[in-house]
Amino acid sequence: MAQTTEAVPEPHPHPHSHETRENILFGGVYGAVLACSMVAALTQYGHTSQGSRRYDALWLLVTAGASALAHGYAHYIAERAPHRRWDALRTLRDEWPLVAAALPTVLLLAGAGWGWWPANGVEYAAFVLNIALLFGLGLVTARWSARSWAVAVAIGAVDALLGVVVVVANALIK
Repeated sequence: MAQTTEAVPEPHPHPHSHETRENILFGGVYGAVLACSMVAALTQYGHTSQGSRRYDALWLLVTAGASALAHGYAHYIAERAPHRRWDALRTLRDEWPLVAAALPTVLLLAGAGWGWWPANGVEYAAFVLNIALLFGLGLVTARWSARSWAVAVAIGAVDALLGVVVVVANALIK
């Protein structure tokens, strides 16, 4: 008696099914570096009025949203697997950490624009905030990956170094 073996098609994994922790680290680092860079670029000419800080907050929010859309779209079109209905929206949804990482800086700039704290010099607080965010993201995701505390602190320091590079570049370019 002959056995017949029929090929059963493999189920297609969900396109862009990156692990959530990977998305948080990638999007968080990207968003924090983006926020740091935008603050440096927007304060280049010394405009530190309340109105300019509200403008800066809005532009940072728009830029973070556009970056998330562009990154999600690039992932979607680069995937060679067949797409199912709503995959494009799921792919864009996966980019939320990028926007979320920029929100503390948006709030900091908007708060300066609304007069909650001085508008002049708020960029330094934004730099410190984003460097701390980068360090925290590196530390937490390394610990999630069961890395030792020493390795996690080193990874956090390397992530924070990305923000420091932006700050140093800002100082040198001005």
